[in-house]
Amino acid sequence: MMQIIIPFPGMGPLARGIASETGAEMQPVGLHRFPDGETLVTLGGDPSGREVAILATLRDPDQLALPLRFAAATARELGATRVGLIAPYLGYMRQDTRFHPREAISAPIFAAFLDECFDWLVTADPHLHRNPSLSKLFRIPAQRVATAALLADWIRVNVPDAVLLGPDSESQQWVAEVARLAARPYEVLR
Repeated sequence: MMQIIIPFPGMGPLARGIASETGAEMQPVGLHRFPDGETLVTLGGDPSGREVAILATLRDPDQLALPLRFAAATARELGATRVGLIAPYLGYMRQDTRFHPREAISAPIFAAFLDECFDWLVTADPHLHRNPSLSKLFRIPAQRVATAALLADWIRVNVPDAVLLGPDSESQQWVAEVARLAARPYEVLR
């Protein structure tokens, strides 16, 4: 079980909830962006002899991938026993086949990148279209957390007259399930 949770920017509220549930200690991370676009990563606590979980959404993976790698490598270099990633959104999963000549198939490439950085991964409802599970992409233990029932419960209580909208055709599988569980109508944008 994690002993330290390191939230990346914007992840503070979720990190506090996870820390409260698990008893993990929250430690900050400093990200300083230089004018040339490079990022200096500074861990805010000593990870020596402890398991670390880095919490970061990867909805903008190009901006965060290298700082994540630097944070994970630094935690390991400073003595962390294991380093995991909690990614509420896991980027680069949709391009899991070559749709047009010479396109990169980014899902397995990005999975290999994360395999090199982390000992384990937890993510919420990843875009798995032609891959049946995370274990087909990752060598590290990778767990999917299903959120449809949680979202549906929240909608029933807080927005009982909601109409759910999916942003694109790929979202239909998720929005339809949440709508079904919440007994609410939905549409998918095109």
